[in-house]
Amino acid sequence: MLALYLLCMPSAWADSVSQPTIAIIIDDMGNHLKTGRQLINLPYPLTLAFLPHRRNTQKLAHSAHNAHKEIMLHIPMANTLGLDLGAGGLTVGMSKLDLTHTLRKAIRDIPYLQGINNHMGSALTQRREEMQWVMEELYNYPLYFVDSRTIASSVAGYTATENNIPSLSRDVFLDHIQTRENVHKQFSRLIKVAREKGTAIAIGHPHQVTADYLEWALPRLDREGIRIATVSGLWDIRNAGQHMFGKRKPYQENNIASNQKKNRQKSANKL
Repeated sequence: MLALYLLCMPSAWADSVSQPTIAIIIDDMGNHLKTGRQLINLPYPLTLAFLPHRRNTQKLAHSAHNAHKEIMLHIPMANTLGLDLGAGGLTVGMSKLDLTHTLRKAIRDIPYLQGINNHMGSALTQRREEMQWVMEELYNYPLYFVDSRTIASSVAGYTATENNIPSLSRDVFLDHIQTRENVHKQFSRLIKVAREKGTAIAIGHPHQVTADYLEWALPRLDREGIRIATVSGLWDIRNAGQHMFGKRKPYQENNIASNQKKNRQKSANKL
């Protein structure tokens, strides 16, 4: 079966992969129990991005882990339309301390976490300072970052790379229009991008039309000559099997607690 689970792919195998490969992230997990379970039960390496502090997040994340899915935090970020973010949201105007503590709580809320991406974020991901604060906190964890690219002027991915956070970006949204015809059109576009570039990342949501379409489409990837991987598996392919965190600089004390400690030391020296 060509739609292989590329979860822990050896470097030699990754180097030899030449077939087009896609990764599919399902955002907004944790709100929708029925379609969440349907997606978890698909026998393919989907990557599931969970909203923090939601009613079904813990239950579904444990089920997803048991079904060999890769798990992400889908962190809510401020948007240009002023839409409500719900629990765990990072907003414009937050202090560095508040933003970092909110992000830290969200990270701790999701079990088996391997990466994060932004929920909405068309306002916050344009702001270099706040994105720097996000990446400084992420540096303390073995987590990758996917820029959902909800706005073309996002600096999130660039800031992640600057801070040695493994970073990828979304290529295609599958279901911004919730009809089977549109999902099929976007899925076909995903395959086209993967054939042109070698790999491609799509983002979908736990809508019934999306779950039903993927249930139909994923078994047909073999005949298309397309592989499907988790996000970390796709990163391995793009980076020739290099260790995801191998480019990290030696640990830097860049978190809130360390900065507070330094400030206290400076104050003590002045006395």
